[in-house]
Amino acid sequence: MEEQQKTAQYIKMVETPVPKLIITLGIPTIISMLVTNIYNMADTFYVGKLGTSASGAVGIVFGLMAVLQAFGFMFGHGAGSIISRKLGQQDTKSASRFASTSFFLSLTVGLLIEVMGLLFLEPFMLLLGSTETILPYAKQYGMFILLAAPFLTSSCVLNNILRYEGRAAYAMVGLTLGAILNIVLDPIFMFVLHMGALGAGLSTAVSQLISFIVLLGMFLSGKTESKLSIHLITKDLHEVIMILCVGFPSMVRQGLSSISTMVLNAQAAVYGDAAVAAMSIVNRISMFIFSVGLGMGQGFQPVAAFNYGAGKYERVKKGFWFTACFGEILLGTFAMVGFVLSGTVIGWFRDDPAVIKIGITALRFQCIACFFQPLTVCTNMMFQSVGKSGRASLLSSLRGGVCFLPCILILPHFFGITGVQIAQTIADVVTFLITLPLLLQFLKTLSKDKLHSEV
Repeated sequence: MEEQQKTAQYIKMVETPVPKLIITLGIPTIISMLVTNIYNMADTFYVGKLGTSASGAVGIVFGLMAVLQAFGFMFGHGAGSIISRKLGQQDTKSASRFASTSFFLSLTVGLLIEVMGLLFLEPFMLLLGSTETILPYAKQYGMFILLAAPFLTSSCVLNNILRYEGRAAYAMVGLTLGAILNIVLDPIFMFVLHMGALGAGLSTAVSQLISFIVLLGMFLSGKTESKLSIHLITKDLHEVIMILCVGFPSMVRQGLSSISTMVLNAQAAVYGDAAVAAMSIVNRISMFIFSVGLGMGQGFQPVAAFNYGAGKYERVKKGFWFTACFGEILLGTFAMVGFVLSGTVIGWFRDDPAVIKIGITALRFQCIACFFQPLTVCTNMMFQSVGKSGRASLLSSLRGGVCFLPCILILPHFFGITGVQIAQTIADVVTFLITLPLLLQFLKTLSKDKLHSEV
């Protein structure tokens, strides 16, 4: 029976029409991403009711979560891409070895970050860009995020392995359940139990724990092809290096996102807590929109990796163009709505006129940037999925680092607060211009199918 399930999964991944397969895998991932971002926005919404400084704390702790996700995604995407290609080659033994290794590595790293972060909590929050007035809220909120660090990092691994196996619906269940729980617990802990920002952090920590338990249960109950066991951890250092190399683009992307958040907070802090709060709110809204394209791109990743491993290169190319075009339509629609309703949307999270004024301009520029993102995201994910880690790392470093950091550091000197508001849009445009020729060159050199078959 187990062998029949493996064969059915293989046939599904290499023979299902590409658009149907990507949509089937992408919709659960989009739902997961949207729900996850909704619960992040719920934190922003509820914490915003405590005041402008408290609202700014959400942006500070967002940088901490980006650090944790950087390690989680490095191990998750690194192992997931390899696992998917191994399953494409019908090598389940190796898949289980990579899955177990990445899971226990992420759990260990999350625990180390938890211990170090709690020992140096105040300087850590200041490093992330907190002002003195934001600091008390950031410490309360951030303490529980650190307590949940091992569950967050390892959940990233479990989620990505499920996606790369083509079981996105299972991943959706774990993430969605945790997100819904966070939305329900936020107002209870914060206002009914009068815990304030501490309650927001506790709510997020509990939701992360529940997500971890549900996702882990998928593996322990035998719903996956790859298995988890401490006895399956690889003893071959080369295989650990493989996970790190393939996952490095995700580390670069998320790590630079964390650094960029710190620098953005510091640059915005020059203009007061209202600017920090406004940019924090705009980033959450932008991530909500961005998650639509990201979710569809993540639906494409297992298709690209599995079929590349199986030698079906035409399906990889077809999947890329379908995902990029579909993402352009989705993100474009959300962006236009966000552009028109920018003032209303900002006002949902904070009714401070100064926050709304700064946020409107920033959100409108970020909506413009959405039109440049689908192609760059899909290209990056394709390179990572097929094992082109060098090119994937380069592209991962652009949007949140190589292109963004000079913009956020230089533009405010010439344009003041406007420089802070437009920095990400400029970075997205430049990233698009660098990505395009790399994409076209790769697609041109991608050879015909090894098996000379196409569905």
